[in-house]
Amino acid sequence: MKADYYETLGVQKGADEKALKSAFRKLAMQFHPDKNPGDHEAERKFKEIGEAYETLKDPQKRAAYDRFGHAAFEHGGGGFGAHGFGAAGGFADIFEDIFGEMMGGARQRRGSGRERGGDLRYNMEITLEEAYSGKTAQIRVPTSIVCEDCSGNGAKPGTQPATCTMCGGAGRVRAAQGFFSIERTCPTCNGRGQIIKDPCGKCSGQGRVVQERSLSVNIPAGIEDGTRIRLTGEGEAGMRGGPAGDLYIFLSVKPHEFFQRDGADLYCKVPISMTTASLGGQFEVSTLDGTQTRVKIPEGTQNGKQFRMKGKGMPVLRQPAMGDLFIQIDIETPQNLTRRQRELLEEFEKISSKENSPQSTGFFSRMKEFFEGISE
Repeated sequence: MKADYYETLGVQKGADEKALKSAFRKLAMQFHPDKNPGDHEAERKFKEIGEAYETLKDPQKRAAYDRFGHAAFEHGGGGFGAHGFGAAGGFADIFEDIFGEMMGGARQRRGSGRERGGDLRYNMEITLEEAYSGKTAQIRVPTSIVCEDCSGNGAKPGTQPATCTMCGGAGRVRAAQGFFSIERTCPTCNGRGQIIKDPCGKCSGQGRVVQERSLSVNIPAGIEDGTRIRLTGEGEAGMRGGPAGDLYIFLSVKPHEFFQRDGADLYCKVPISMTTASLGGQFEVSTLDGTQTRVKIPEGTQNGKQFRMKGKGMPVLRQPAMGDLFIQIDIETPQNLTRRQRELLEEFEKISSKENSPQSTGFFSRMKEFFEGISE
């Protein structure tokens, strides 16, 4: 008596397609004959789970099985047996559908002999000024390029690669294992479908050679630290005339001596004297566009106060908008006082009132009241 298909796969009757595929994948790997050579029980189990999955993955077959059980496919019922699971293509098609990386991936390059080149990475450091205005940079990248002698096919000039006699140019060979057959990469040509009998002397049959290339890279205004620029087809040349990979430029922006960046906005901390903060005044700061911006300081400016310079920040990438520049005030306490300066400050302290320093006066008063309330 045949085992229930759902029990064979270890899934519930209402399992969806994803659960079925996951269960089959796990069991197929466990009982695959390649992992269990000479184990007839594993081979039998492998056949059972393949039969169960082939039935349940098909909505019509599954509906018939759910209603009639195994009887739905007996007496020429057109079920699994009628489709001939043991035929040359039956199980290979199912196995390839599930294990695409092992089966399907290789088919993409079957018989071509051409392999895509690898991607390259180039690290570039630019200044904040360059990020502000943008630039066109010239870089030199060591990479693989198409061999000129053989035009990329890897064969000695005047000759051509020969079709692999083992696989007939398919790059895959099919081997029978008991009740099923399975495809594998051709061991003679390593899946390329071609064999080079007389390799090119310059590239040793690779179809490409290593050479340093000079490239022009456009850095747009407003580019941010960590941005990646992709140059399609500027990576390594493909094997034997295959498509080239891509080149990725990873940008980093050097820290600036005066400005810190946050998106499109810039921040600059400017130290001013205590007297300027108290009496008011003005100063000029240089901006990244090469101009001077005047900042007016009102009387009684406090430490940490920020002044916004609209439109003086960074360009917004690929937009006409501009960020802002924020000037943060850092009040500098006088140092190395002369005797006269000290006398003046002491005199100022004596004649100062609560209105001159409302924050400090209010802070200590509130702190005192707070702790007195706790102690009561």
